[in-house]
Amino acid sequence: MYGQDIEILKRDYMNLSDEIYFLDTTLRDGEQTPGVALTVDEKIQIAQKLNDLGIDKIEAGFPIASNGEFEACKEIKSLNLDSTVVGLARCVKKDIDSVLDADLDYSHIFIGTSPLHRDYKLKMSKETIISTAVEAVLYAKDHGLSVEFSAEDATRTEKEFLFEFYHSIVDCGIDFINIPDTVGILTPIMTNELISFMKNNFKTPLSVHFHNDFGLATANTLTAIECGANQAHVTVNGMGERTGNCSLEELAVLLHAAYNININIDTSQLYSLSDFVGRLTGVKMPVNKPIVGDNAFAHESGIHVHGILNNSLTYEPISPELVGHNRKIILGKHTGANALKSKLTDYHINLTDEQFEKVFSQIKSLGDKGKCITDDDLKAIALTELGSARETPIKLNSLGLLCGDIVSPTATVKLEIDGAEKETSSIGVGPVDAALKAIGLLIKDTMEIELEEYNLEAINGGTDALADVFVISSDDEGNKSTGRAINDDVVMASVLAVLDSINKLLLIKRNQIN
Repeated sequence: MYGQDIEILKRDYMNLSDEIYFLDTTLRDGEQTPGVALTVDEKIQIAQKLNDLGIDKIEAGFPIASNGEFEACKEIKSLNLDSTVVGLARCVKKDIDSVLDADLDYSHIFIGTSPLHRDYKLKMSKETIISTAVEAVLYAKDHGLSVEFSAEDATRTEKEFLFEFYHSIVDCGIDFINIPDTVGILTPIMTNELISFMKNNFKTPLSVHFHNDFGLATANTLTAIECGANQAHVTVNGMGERTGNCSLEELAVLLHAAYNININIDTSQLYSLSDFVGRLTGVKMPVNKPIVGDNAFAHESGIHVHGILNNSLTYEPISPELVGHNRKIILGKHTGANALKSKLTDYHINLTDEQFEKVFSQIKSLGDKGKCITDDDLKAIALTELGSARETPIKLNSLGLLCGDIVSPTATVKLEIDGAEKETSSIGVGPVDAALKAIGLLIKDTMEIELEEYNLEAINGGTDALADVFVISSDDEGNKSTGRAINDDVVMASVLAVLDSINKLLLIKRNQIN
C-alpha cells in the first residue's frame, strides 16, 4: 500500500527479523480481564479459531491455577493443533510439573525482577531471584520443555540487573527471551532503546508482552518489531489485565497492510474472531475500535460517502473485506444525496424526484433531532412515501397536545382543507384518540370516515425507535383505503397515517364524481 517508501524505511531504519511470530494470550492474560471467566469448552472453541487464523503459539492458561485451567490446557493440547500450545508457570517445580502433566511441551516461565517486585512481592534478593530462575529453567529443560522466560516488570528493572538476569538464564538454554512491560509504562522511544539494547546483547530470539495502560501497547509492540523483536504477545480485542494488551487485530493488519510484511495470519477472519470472543466474554468493543469496531468502516458525512462510492480508498486505509468486516453507510443529518440514492438502489426502491426529496428531507429532519437512521428505518420511510396519496387536498398545519394524569387528553388540530384553514380541539381517552377525533370534526363537512384498523409498530428497538403506523379507513359510501406514516412521535405518525388514508378516500370520491 505504501509502495517503495516503506521498503526504504524498512531497509534503512528498521532491524526487522526474517520471521515474526504471534503468541496469543487471550486464553490466559485475556481471561484476566476483570469480570471474564471462560469455561473449558469456550476456551477450546477460541483456541480452534486462533489455530484456524494461523496463530503460531496459543497460551492456553496457567495449569496450576485450577482444575479448570489444567483441563483446558490438556484438552487444547489434545486437539493436535498446528499452533504450539503454551502453559504459564512460576519458578516453582509444581507449576512446571502441572505444565508437563497437561502434556504441554512449551512453558512460559516468569519471575519478578524490578525493585518493587523484589522488595514488596517476592521479598527476595537479586541473587536469590537469579538462582531461583536458573533452577526452574534447568528443571524445565531437563524434562524436555521448550522455555520462554519473562522477567516480570522488566521495564522497571535496572538495566544492569536485567542484563545480568537474562544472561544467566540464556546460558541455561532458554528458547525465547520475553520482555514484559507489565504496567504499560513504555513509550515508543523507550521501547526502541530497550529492545535495541537487548538485540545487541543477546542472540536468543526476543519476544515482547506489552500492556496498554497508556494506550501504547500496539505502538510499542510495533516499535519492538522494528528494532528486531521476533515475537509479539497479543490478545483478541486487546483484552487483558486493567486496560489490556497489544491488540491482535491491530498489529496483524499494521504488519500486513502498512508494513507489507508477510505474516502467517488469515486477516479475513479477524472480524468474526473479534465478534465471537466479544460475545463469549461479554466484553463488547467500542464502536470506534480500530479494525473490528462497528464504525471502523462506517460513513455518514456526505463528502466522505461521495468519495467512498467512487473509490473506497479515498476514506478507508484498507478494505473491510481484508479483515472480514462490512462497509456501512450511515444515514443522519450529515447524509448526502449520493449516499441516500446508493442505499435506495441497493434496496431496489425507485422514487420520483419529488418522492426522493421528501424522503431526503425526512432523513435530514430526523438527523437534526439526533436520530441515526437504520436501514430498516430508511426502507420503511421510502416505502411509505411510495404508497402515499398522490395529491393532498387535506394537509396538517399544526398539532398541539395536552395530556397528563390530572388533565383529560386534549388535542388541538389545524388542517388546511382545499386551501381553507380550519382548527378545532377535542378530548379523548388518550392523545392519539383526541387527535383523531379532532380530525373527524374538521372534515365532517367534507366526508364522514370510520377508522376500521389501526396498527402501531416500532421499526427497531429502543425508546427512540421510529413509529410505523398503518391504518385502514372507510367512508360513508363503502370505499376503503390504507394509510401509513413513519415518525419519531407516535401521535404525529398516527395523525399523518389517518390523513394519508383520508386523502386517498377523498381522491376516490372525487374521481367517482368526475
